[in-house]
Amino acid sequence: MDLVLCHGDFLNADHQYIHKNKNVKGFGTYGDIMIRDRKMYVAPTPFALTEGTTGLMTLIVPDAMDPASRFQEVGRLTRIELETLVVGYTFDLRTNELRAEKVPNPRSGTEHKFVAYRLRSDASKPVSMARHPPALQEPEEAQDE
Repeated sequence: MDLVLCHGDFLNADHQYIHKNKNVKGFGTYGDIMIRDRKMYVAPTPFALTEGTTGLMTLIVPDAMDPASRFQEVGRLTRIELETLVVGYTFDLRTNELRAEKVPNPRSGTEHKFVAYRLRSDASKPVSMARHPPALQEPEEAQDE
């Protein structure tokens, strides 16, 4: 059985952003159509970010958390913040082009440490960060859905 429970910070350590859906009115030839901006966030799964988790139950938490004694450590994982952050985007309705607006990340290079655990009764197969993590795909290269 595959099961990974991971702390949210393993996928995104930013706690500041507050999501709000917005809209623009006046679209269309008669101006009575509303466009809704409903954000959809697609994060890689812990299975794509790690090796050694397939077929096992694994818990991934920040290294400051102390698990119960029934858990065994099976790996130490590090995520490193990128040089830039996406802070906005624009979409051109004429060309269907989506462009990201980026700024320098003031915390670039900051390491976030995590520990992978399993129950002591489970396999001690080691867990590590994937050697070939999912590629970062620029929004303008995104595929149609």
